[in-house]
Amino acid sequence: MDYHCNPVFIYKVVRLISLQNLISLNRLSEQALYVQLSNGIVQLIKSGVLTSGMRLPSSRTLAVDFHVHRKTAIAAYDELVSQGWVDILPSKGAFVSNELPTVKTQGFDDKANGGVTEKSGFRFYKREFLHRYLPSVTSEFTLDEGIPDVRIAPVQELIRHYKRIVSRAYNAKYLSYGSVYGDELLRNTLAGYLKETRGMQVSPDQIIITRGSQMGMYLACKILFREGGLAVVGDTNYVAATLTLQNAGAKLIYVPVDDKGIDTHKLEEVCKAKPIRAVYVTSHHHHPTTVTLSADRRIHLLQLAQQYGFAIIEDDYDYDFHYRNAPMLPLASADRSGNVLYIGAICKIVAPAYRVGYLVGPKDFIEELGHVRRIIDRQGDTLLERSVAMMIEHGDYQRHSKKALKLYRERRDHFCGLLKQELGEYLKFKEPEGGMAVWAKLRQGMNWSRVAELCKQRGLIIPNYENYNYRKTADNGLRLGFASINKEEQKRVVGILKEAMDLVSE
Repeated sequence: MDYHCNPVFIYKVVRLISLQNLISLNRLSEQALYVQLSNGIVQLIKSGVLTSGMRLPSSRTLAVDFHVHRKTAIAAYDELVSQGWVDILPSKGAFVSNELPTVKTQGFDDKANGGVTEKSGFRFYKREFLHRYLPSVTSEFTLDEGIPDVRIAPVQELIRHYKRIVSRAYNAKYLSYGSVYGDELLRNTLAGYLKETRGMQVSPDQIIITRGSQMGMYLACKILFREGGLAVVGDTNYVAATLTLQNAGAKLIYVPVDDKGIDTHKLEEVCKAKPIRAVYVTSHHHHPTTVTLSADRRIHLLQLAQQYGFAIIEDDYDYDFHYRNAPMLPLASADRSGNVLYIGAICKIVAPAYRVGYLVGPKDFIEELGHVRRIIDRQGDTLLERSVAMMIEHGDYQRHSKKALKLYRERRDHFCGLLKQELGEYLKFKEPEGGMAVWAKLRQGMNWSRVAELCKQRGLIIPNYENYNYRKTADNGLRLGFASINKEEQKRVVGILKEAMDLVSE
């Protein structure tokens, strides 16, 4: 028997229920009204206010009661029908379904409390060295280590391209499985972009798209190293890269870094004595000290890589932000022997949440990366990758980079001026030629940890000094980011730093 012929159902039909006193719509919410309305009806069904077989108001009545367009009411009912909460019967109306989609679960252990215990009942391996990295506590007011200002990110441009993609008739292909190497259009677009801006002659099949530069670093290390393989890094180094190398089983050898970058003559001495697998460099602006690897050392490094057969992992995280003259081209632009792995990231330029990066290398290496990537992260966000490709194609990305470069240069000049004026007696630093941070050395006898404590008491969080000083080579230096804070915020930051340093110096 159909439920609309059931006597109980017939009884319920005459009990039309008024919904406007039970559901409230927020017209200021970003959530569409039809979604709010359908969600409200679902909650009433789940709570038992609306029961199976109960007749609901017509779409016309619903629209009048809630002061919405009838199309909104129809859309709400369409949504409820698609989810299985409501049935629409021709010439009869809308009714709460007799077969509701709510799944009832059945327990199998009367003693189970339904929770998850805090302590595991099995063994697992802790990587104690990873615990050394101490991320700075975030707050509403933070002096970071040098990241873009997300407030100027080209969000509207990205949304425009994103909407254009999802509204097309053939958007289904972007919702299915794609290439492990990343969106084809983005790889093609990046090949052209890297040639134009960095002098790199690469083909799309030499590029793999990643979820940021850190993923590129992880993948590269995964296939470069086995337990005990030797890697060379600077005696001050980007801590996340150091930990990634160690996690891959690499044994690290540290060489000095001075005002010309990593010391390649010291590196050559190491190469003569030991079989090096890879050297990690941030050639454009060394992390954390911001110095640029000199031209003669770049040539020497490439020669050593070819002679001794090691890989150069070039992490070029902020190439686009150079404030004096033309930036020096990457090592990858002069690589003729297939030794350089070039890592870059869109998120380093635009905003950290845009998890799109890339790794460029020899074709055979990229092919192997794809096999490894497949079992770690099947693919990236195809829609986001295609949107970023369209931003580059239409010039949105390039325009943003130029605007950001101008703004960050002004902020660098202002920040360095404040540091000299207010903190000159405490800090020693060189105005960086590029990047988004200043490497500032605190006067000997003073302690960054104590400064950080006093700053925190005043509402400011600063970077964690121990992330640079784990080998006791940081020489009391700290990265102070200027790009993400405007001039007024910089004044506030420097004011708090001065208060803290005045107290520490007493």
